[in-house]
Amino acid sequence: MNLDDRVREDRAYKAGVRRAWAQGDYHRFAADLVWHLGAELVTACQIGPADRVLDVAAGSGNVALRAAEAGANVVASDLTPQNLAAGRRMAERDGLRIRWVEGDAEDLPFADAEFDIVTSSVGAMWAPDHQRVAEQLVRVCRPGGTIGMINFAADGLLAGFLDTFASYAPPPPPWASSPLLWGDSEHIGRVFGDRVSSLEITPGTYTERIPGGPRGYCQYYKETFGPVAAIYAELTPNEAAALDHDFLSFATKNNTGPPDGPAELDYQYIRVIAHTRSR
Repeated sequence: MNLDDRVREDRAYKAGVRRAWAQGDYHRFAADLVWHLGAELVTACQIGPADRVLDVAAGSGNVALRAAEAGANVVASDLTPQNLAAGRRMAERDGLRIRWVEGDAEDLPFADAEFDIVTSSVGAMWAPDHQRVAEQLVRVCRPGGTIGMINFAADGLLAGFLDTFASYAPPPPPWASSPLLWGDSEHIGRVFGDRVSSLEITPGTYTERIPGGPRGYCQYYKETFGPVAAIYAELTPNEAAALDHDFLSFATKNNTGPPDGPAELDYQYIRVIAHTRSR
């Protein structure tokens, strides 16, 4: 594949990704299930007043809003403007000043060393070219600054979730790496390389708790999580029925909740804190 072909394919792929994340109701999903991870990352990065903070793949702002509450000067960037719009409404409601910028984690529209702290909570890990993402996170962070990420663990439950949908989803571009690699410490060390002076990785687990048991869990994802909604939208009725069967099997097998109670599925993640090299 020559460079022009890759650029065209990359643009088409990103357009599809943007459309997928705009489906469903991502803010509802994030607020219900992963909102607390934003507060955890803000604390771990020690974000405080006057820090210049960029949150990459910010979604509807679970990190950005908390950073602004801590007094930081915050920019939130995401590929999908519909997600940013939900965050903007919350910021306006709460009187928080955040700059919302549409942007690609692989090509951030910011100057070198513009920020003291760069974050991403289960966001940038979904971009296909991990090396470009790592280089961009470092580029926009000042020397001696902090990069903080929360990524799903490589050997955690997300692996089974992704396997459930893999045969029903369109294939990723040939240069794409699995998002699960952002949950592997050796891979993270390779993509950041000597651009960072330290790398601290802390494991964690959180529980997705959804009313209605495993069936309620599957229905909730179909209604709120854009990539799942997008996959279903392209299936024939027979294919959708097959995926319903596989998805329910996944949810039932991994449900740790009580009988006749909400579904409870435990997802493993890692928190990554890196410091860029001082010049």
